[in-house]
Amino acid sequence: MPDRARLPALGLQPGEPVRFRRGTRWHDGRLVGVEPDGSLQVTDRKGAARSLPLACIEVRRRGPRGATVWRSVPAVISQPEQLDLW
Repeated sequence: MPDRARLPALGLQPGEPVRFRRGTRWHDGRLVGVEPDGSLQVTDRKGAARSLPLACIEVRRRGPRGATVWRSVPAVISQPEQLDLW
């Protein structure tokens, strides 16, 4: 059973849109939780659950100029989150 409580500690949220690579194509999915072995559980567009290593997943983030960019999960985890002022 995936642990949803560990996601915020990594800077991620349950249900967050992600994409992952299977072969040569990217597939869309939603983040579910962290597995006991440290991998992330993701559900794909059809609802199938997959356990994937952190390096295979990218999350949507706001880039430096405000555009939406895809960033790898290890890069998101290592970057400190800046809180809003108000």
